[in-house]
Amino acid sequence: MEATERRRAAADRVRAAEDAVARLREGLAGCGLTLPSLRIDPVSCAADEPSPLVELGRCNVDTALRLCEVLTERQSGSGGRS
Repeated sequence: MEATERRRAAADRVRAAEDAVARLREGLAGCGLTLPSLRIDPVSCAADEPSPLVELGRCNVDTALRLCEVLTERQSGSGGRS
């Protein structure tokens, strides 16, 4: 693979990670959740051939409990907000 193709592939991986972060942020917002630190981990993008990681970040206890509640609702099939 030549350098131009490698750079294009790397840019595609970063764009895919950015899209995943945006979709995750939107999906969480639809469930009434916000993860303030949700982002792409910049260190994982620093290499010549980046392997971007999504940093879910830190959240307060209320948000963590709400996330647990949403996941439980999804697993039980109720899917709605209580």
